[in-house]
Amino acid sequence: MTQSGKPRHKTRMAAGRKGANWRARTLAIRGGQSRTPFQETAEALFLTSGYAYDSAAQAAARFTGEDDGFQYTRFGNPTIAMFEDRMAALEGAPCARATASGMAAVSAALLAGLDAGDHVVAARAMFGSCRAVIAEILPRFGISHTLIDGSDLDAWRGAVTERTRMLFVETPANPTLDIVDIAAVAEIAERARAQLIVDNAFASPALQQPMKHGAHIVVHSSTKFIDGQGRCLGGVILCGKDFLEKRLQPYLRNTGPVMSPFNAWVHLKSLETLDLRMRAHCENAAKVADFLAAQKKVLRVRYPFREDHPGYALARRQMSGGGGVVGFDVAGGKDAAFRLMDALALIDISNNLGDAKSLITHPETTTHQRLKPDTRDELGIGPGLLRLSVGLEDAEDICEDLERGLAAV
Repeated sequence: MTQSGKPRHKTRMAAGRKGANWRARTLAIRGGQSRTPFQETAEALFLTSGYAYDSAAQAAARFTGEDDGFQYTRFGNPTIAMFEDRMAALEGAPCARATASGMAAVSAALLAGLDAGDHVVAARAMFGSCRAVIAEILPRFGISHTLIDGSDLDAWRGAVTERTRMLFVETPANPTLDIVDIAAVAEIAERARAQLIVDNAFASPALQQPMKHGAHIVVHSSTKFIDGQGRCLGGVILCGKDFLEKRLQPYLRNTGPVMSPFNAWVHLKSLETLDLRMRAHCENAAKVADFLAAQKKVLRVRYPFREDHPGYALARRQMSGGGGVVGFDVAGGKDAAFRLMDALALIDISNNLGDAKSLITHPETTTHQRLKPDTRDELGIGPGLLRLSVGLEDAEDICEDLERGLAAV
């Protein structure tokens, strides 16, 4: 879409054509598809930075918005547009914009929507870089914040002020897998005339659509489960037309955190198998979580679809699957956690997640190492916590590898 909200190129498939009532798995394959006159079956990769015009008058009309064509890939690109349209269809969102990374999406959504003097309320259980943006970068621009327990609705209500413009949550949260009631927090945001941003990277649109529960803006690191194979960085912001036109589009257009056409093409093709992959991730993760829960050296297992998870009922209500990430605390703290990881033969040690390959990391010393010890304790990120991104290997092989690791503890 252009800044005015009109189609960005005339060859795009009309939204209602053959697909007005398509279901999610069909939208993941067909949504937003447009074809060149060659009628290719695979989406075309437009690896170009610029576009030629038929005349000087047409170039001028493109820049005024009178002609709905592409100008420059920093502003828009046919391949990126297809990825954005497909993501919007899967999330049930009016609009989507792709960014260079997940953190570019989080930063853009916050910086585009806030002014000096504004206030943000955020659930304190979140990815370390998200916390850094809210607690360290936003204050440089005169934007204050309050971090609260995301499960405490009274804390949300008490933290909102007359200057609150945005509320921010990750659910499930990284790495603790805390669950936040999207609908309840969205209602608090509405009453405060603020906007709720939900980071949906752990669930993906295959398992959770926050806008259906009242969220105003959704952000993704498409690097994770959307890509699904650890190849390309990317992010997505999903929002309404008003926020896009008045806030987000001018920010993206002039600051340039754009996704590359190649990465958009990779993620576009990955969406075709998202539903199938997420079902397999969930199946494997549930088996692994149950296996870990039966091990004497494991003190605690964190998985949203296990009945011992404190947010189990809520997760069941707003998610269709528990996701592909399992957290577990091993007896013996950091030394034991390190011995376990070093003994693994199948599972890779990596701070990424959402890959077809199983990946494990120690949040205290990697993704959340910049936090103060008392802050980590408050969040439940102890020295024995491990975050396991359960891949698509045979679940028995994953469990056997974990058994090998636990034997070293």
